[in-house]
Amino acid sequence: MVLMIRYAFSTLRYRKGGFIGAFLALLCAAALVTACGTLLVTGLTGKIETERYAAASILVAGDQNVHQVKVKKKHGKTKVKHKAKPLDERVWLPAGVTTKIAAVPGVKAAVPELDFPAYLVTDQGKIVSGPDGKASLGHSWTSAALTPFALVAGRAPQTSDEVVLDREIASRTGLKTGDRVTVQSTTTPATYRVSGIAAAKAGDLGEQSSLFFSQQEAERLSGRADQVAVVGVIADEGVDQAQLKTAISHALDGTTAQVHGADDRGAVEFLGASKARVQLISMGGAIAAVSLLVAVLVVVGTFALSIQQRYRELALLRAVAATPRQIRGLIGREAAIIGLVAGAAGAVAGLPIAVWLHGKFVDFGTIPETLKLTLSPYPMLAAVVITVLGAWVAARVSGRRVAQIRPAEALSEAAMETGPFVMRRLVAGAIFLVVGIVLLFVLSILHTEPASAPVTYLSVIMLSTAVALLGPVIARAGIAALSGPLRLSRISGYLAVANSRTNLRRFSGALTPLTLLVGMTCTIIFVQSTLGHASQSQAREGNLANYTLASSGPGVPDSAADKVRELSGVSTVTEVVRSTVRVGLDKFQIQGVTPKGLSKNVDPGVVSGSLNGLGQNGMAVSKVAERIVGGVGSKVEVTMGDGTRVRLTVVAVYDRGLGFGDLTMAHDLVAAHVDNPLSSAVLVKTDRTKQDLAKVVRGYPGVQVLNGDQVDSLRADQQQSNAAVNFVAMGMIIAFTAIAVVNTLAMSTTGRTQEFALLRLVGTTRRQVLRMLRLESLAIVLLAVVVGTLIAIATLTAFAIGMTGSAAPYLSTFIYAAVVAVAAGLALAATMISARVSLAGKPADVIGSRE
Repeated sequence: MVLMIRYAFSTLRYRKGGFIGAFLALLCAAALVTACGTLLVTGLTGKIETERYAAASILVAGDQNVHQVKVKKKHGKTKVKHKAKPLDERVWLPAGVTTKIAAVPGVKAAVPELDFPAYLVTDQGKIVSGPDGKASLGHSWTSAALTPFALVAGRAPQTSDEVVLDREIASRTGLKTGDRVTVQSTTTPATYRVSGIAAAKAGDLGEQSSLFFSQQEAERLSGRADQVAVVGVIADEGVDQAQLKTAISHALDGTTAQVHGADDRGAVEFLGASKARVQLISMGGAIAAVSLLVAVLVVVGTFALSIQQRYRELALLRAVAATPRQIRGLIGREAAIIGLVAGAAGAVAGLPIAVWLHGKFVDFGTIPETLKLTLSPYPMLAAVVITVLGAWVAARVSGRRVAQIRPAEALSEAAMETGPFVMRRLVAGAIFLVVGIVLLFVLSILHTEPASAPVTYLSVIMLSTAVALLGPVIARAGIAALSGPLRLSRISGYLAVANSRTNLRRFSGALTPLTLLVGMTCTIIFVQSTLGHASQSQAREGNLANYTLASSGPGVPDSAADKVRELSGVSTVTEVVRSTVRVGLDKFQIQGVTPKGLSKNVDPGVVSGSLNGLGQNGMAVSKVAERIVGGVGSKVEVTMGDGTRVRLTVVAVYDRGLGFGDLTMAHDLVAAHVDNPLSSAVLVKTDRTKQDLAKVVRGYPGVQVLNGDQVDSLRADQQQSNAAVNFVAMGMIIAFTAIAVVNTLAMSTTGRTQEFALLRLVGTTRRQVLRMLRLESLAIVLLAVVVGTLIAIATLTAFAIGMTGSAAPYLSTFIYAAVVAVAAGLALAATMISARVSLAGKPADVIGSRE
């Protein structure tokens, strides 16, 4: 064993070039595992920092989860399973809990919090958002102590027409005490006098702007009579926080209120951050899983190529009495050493990638800045362990054939597969092909994006693995089809065909990563375009309105819609508000719409029932939701976004769920249970002009009148923004695959240095050798593009059937051409640059040198 370990180190020392490809593949794999693992750890354990509630040691808030308890009895044993899923809107508490909390010994003050959208409007009618485009929220001045905010100018608001601004937004807008300013909140825009400017003790807030109103005005704007969003507890000095938390919990027994300590304040303040943690867990886990599968495929191919280039060396070891076990052990130890070094380097390289990904997700608004990246040694350790084990397994799998080869056969360079080996490979390839086809069938019956996304990428990987195993067969058929065109170049073409036919494994080894690159890239890109196009088409076809009112601020007020209704020539006005609800634990996107005259403005494609029954106790469901919720006539208990439970009857089923959401309810019902009751859109059916409508809504800041084309453009921009997150996440896998393409082709080309020297010694010119390689590369690219495209089209078609009901994925010719051009460019560049390096030496010197 000691001798073989020494030989493994010696081999690595003298054959650095042969192992550099495997090293790079493993390094990239380790970097991806570290980056994804860091995101996963951040989602699981990342701390969400608080801003508004920094002065409160304990917070009391509503239960932000829907709970489900299942009791199973089996073989005389009872098992109880408890599951909980989060709600997206704020769950409010009865105002009476404040009194109960204040009565607990050790509580210095119980401060009720009200929060709601509140945006300043400039003199030019422009909506002013929070810092860096973030939220602007209104509060009662009594809750200023929770930060704490202190006045730096003026006084607290005492009447309903006064407001205190935080220092940051006052500075940004140039407002000062005594100025008059318009505020767009949850109702009609109103004018207030700036009574004071306040600053947070710890410095200006970075995640929100704060506007403070009198208690009475804040209650009116929140729309939540006798309710509070949160109660902040300021404790007496010296009080044990754990004991106080327990005492408050006992005081609130019998209520749904949840008591949170200092570490949980950020999660209470930023509901979106808790949702972001779940997204990070799912994204990190999904990217890591797909990355590992891609890495296995790439690394096995890389080691197979590396071992193939050492056939004669390993056969010589067999000839001098090395046993198959010793050969396998040697290959495994070499791989473990490479894996250890590459894993350590990749683990370090993965940290800046994780930081970059976290920053991009913050930029996209997927996660808030308050959810800080958590750096942990565990993802790095996992990356090293996985890389070492992966390298060892990949090398053992790749070296199985050479360990069994007869020395005489290998020494005579008979490196082609024998019959039994080909049969084993064909059987394995057929199994992966069948698995891929089964996954495509499963994909075609999945109707939700969370369910279909992992199956989509797994299908591509399984089919690509089948291509890797069936590579020699595919290569032989491809070369036969291309031999005619290749031979148009008499000498170089003949050499290209002959080389490809006699080295099918090398040809197929280069084919696999290129096929994966084309297939995976097209799938990632066109999955988003297929879903986006279907959504846009359904929304466009179902929108019967002439114009749509939209807002650059928090939304369109009810009063704006009422003014449009009063205009002569307007037949129907439909207000639309959006949210999410849960039926059981299943989450659905919903829209709340004005029931009156709905069919004049909206056609969601009703297939059963009627929208005429839509009201306070009725709802319509998409065909996808019908499978879970039930059809027309079903009685369903729905948990609204704020935790309120309502019992509704299904009155209609429609098939344009991508364009209109899975559930449709009455506008007033939904608006009463969301944080922002303003309409996201108002549909108008009228024979009046766009200019006529614009005059009516001129007094509403940020509200604009859009025609159909403008609505489509706005929707496309929003979808593109959402897709950008997936592109960044999955783009790491594309980048890894692209590196694998360059790596494999460079290894394959540099391993043929002596072959090139021999060709030149027998009279082939340097130009003819380069032309031969160019033709070989073009053949590989063409075959990879065809096979990769077939894999992508099969996957996308199955995805489209399941998600859109149509077997027609939406493809862009320009983007597809760009993908093919990039793949071809990488392949040609990797091959030709490596070839020029290999041809740099004198043929006679190269022939006499060590391999």
